[in-house]
Amino acid sequence: QVQLQESGGGLVQAGGSLRLSCAASGRTFSWYSMGWFRQTPGKEREFVAAISGSGSSTQYSDSVKGRFTISRDSAKNTVYLQMNNLKPEDTAVYYCAIYGRAWREPTRAVPDYDYWGQGTQVTVSS
Repeated sequence: QVQLQESGGGLVQAGGSLRLSCAASGRTFSWYSMGWFRQTPGKEREFVAAISGSGSSTQYSDSVKGRFTISRDSAKNTVYLQMNNLKPEDTAVYYCAIYGRAWREPTRAVPDYDYWGQGTQVTVSS
């Protein structure tokens, strides 16, 4: 059974930083791309960042490019999202997800990810 557990959310002032972690179990971690998404009330879940199974390729949404960094540690079966220069518009519930097929480059599409964490709240005050 695949399980994803996020941690690291919280309240931070604008301009501050947070690092989210997502511990995965139930699959051979290094075979699968991983993604981070976020959602605010009344809006659809949106892509934030993704990383390939090997960690050699990454993708970012335009809104976070240059501020957020996704990385992974296969020894710990964990993917991270380092968030710097946070803005109030980054306030959301952040979810990690694992790609539905092994050995594939990540995409930005929610349906392509088949298991999700429970989410962690990030709140950025102005």
